[in-house]
This record gives sequence, structure tokens and C-alpha cells, in this order.
Amino acid sequence: MRRLSTEDSATTNSVAAPPAPFPAFERIPGTLEAGLILLCDHASNALPPAYGSLGLPKAELERHIGYDIGAAGVTRMLAHRLGCPAVLSRFSRLLIDPNRGEDDPTLVMRLSDGAVIPGNRHVDEAEIEHRIARFHRPYHDAIHAEIEAALAQGVVPVLLSLHSFTPVWRGLARPWHAAVLWDSDPRFTRELIDALEAPGDLIVGDNEPYDGALRGDCLFRHATLRGLSNTLLEIRQDLIAEVEGQRGWADRLAGLLPDILARPELHEARAYGSRTGPVPPI
Repeated sequence: MRRLSTEDSATTNSVAAPPAPFPAFERIPGTLEAGLILLCDHASNALPPAYGSLGLPKAELERHIGYDIGAAGVTRMLAHRLGCPAVLSRFSRLLIDPNRGEDDPTLVMRLSDGAVIPGNRHVDEAEIEHRIARFHRPYHDAIHAEIEAALAQGVVPVLLSLHSFTPVWRGLARPWHAAVLWDSDPRFTRELIDALEAPGDLIVGDNEPYDGALRGDCLFRHATLRGLSNTLLEIRQDLIAEVEGQRGWADRLAGLLPDILARPELHEARAYGSRTGPVPPI
């Protein structure tokens, strides 16, 4: 084999490689024995190279406005412990928020918790549609594919979406260790709240500090409209900012979820509607 000369080598090295594709989602494969699919809408604060940092300093992207701190670690560990599939976003919520409907006015934030987002300040409809097509929609397509794969195997899956919330908001400390957010389907939610509260070491918010009824959000789109049992679990960020805390929460959830998921009524498609307004029949 001919060796490259110095000149050949210089020429070869000067040719720029095409940019690597920026994936919209991460899929963790798993079995459906437990009938569970994990979701993590705000898993990452990464941005595609073309968008730089959206004009923000690194410290801003590392705050909760960029992603849900600790949520991805819990999701990956829990998927490993239960052997179940998971879908996680690979882009910052500041680029486009996958937990908002495509017509939601907060889909692309220009201001978030006091921080102006320079890269979003003059975003127009064409750019929003580009971000939907390139990032938002592929993430939701991946979730849809997981659900369809489960149904094809005769399994009606339960959806659990993992998020995190700040320990302090506008100067007020939040007492909850975790919060369970839901719309109108109580099946999974009531069981999860009871199981989390049973040991007596947690304060669990029931639709607080946020309300789980948000029209067009991820669970509305993939669970409410299809009658799938679902809930959104928020964990306080200071409890899962480090790996040890993430491991502890993954262990806690892995210990209580199998008994809940064994309830057959969770694996039936049922129409509960939505507190946000009428929904089409299943």
C-alpha cells in the first residue's frame, strides 16, 4: 500500500469532513414485559453546531432553562433496571420544546426565567417550521414508533415521562421532593403517588407545583388522545443533580413500579378525556 507523502497528507487533512448529523432523539431499546415506555422530553441542553449557543453564555445553558437537570440520568438508569424502552430528546428545550404542541406560543422561547435568548429573538415562522421538522417531529415520531411496536406485540403500554423542577422558584423554597402531574386519567397516577408516599420520607405534589393538563403536550399527544395510561413525574433537581441521587431515584422507582404495572387496568385503552377541553373519541 502506498504511503501518503507529506504533500498528500497535507492535502488530505485540509479537506473538511462533512458535519456529523445531529440526532433529535436517543432511543434505549428494551422489552415490553413490564408494559412501560419511558420518556424524557428535556434530557439534554445540547445545541446543533449551526445554532452555536443561541447567543447565551455556557452558564445559562447549564441552568434549568436549558434542560431538566438530572432527568436523563434517572431515565437511563431506570430503563436499564427495568429493561424497558426509553426515548430521550437530544436537543435543548431552548431550541424548541418537545413538551409543547406545534401550535403552542411557547414552543420557541424568546425569554426564559429572566434570560433573553438572542438566537430566538427574531425567529420567524419558517425557522420554527424548520426546527419542528428537524428536531421536534422526529422526537415525537420515535415515541409514536415505540407505542406502535408495543401495540403490534399485543401490549397496551403505560407512558411515564420523567422531568425535574427547581428547588427554589422566585425566592420561595419548594417543599416537594417530587411531583406527579396528570390530566384526567387517574389509573397510573393514583397508584404512583400512593407508592411514593408510603415510606413516609417524601412530600409528593399532586399536580403541584405544576398542573399536568396541558393541551398538545407530549403526554396529551401520545397518551390522552389514545387512551393510554400515563403520568409525568417531576423530581426536585437538587435530589438528582449528581449521579448518586439519580441512582437512588432509579432504584426507588424500579422497586415500586413493577407492582403498579402488574395491574391489568393500566394496560387497557380507555377514554378519560382532558381537563383542557374536548378530545376526539378513540
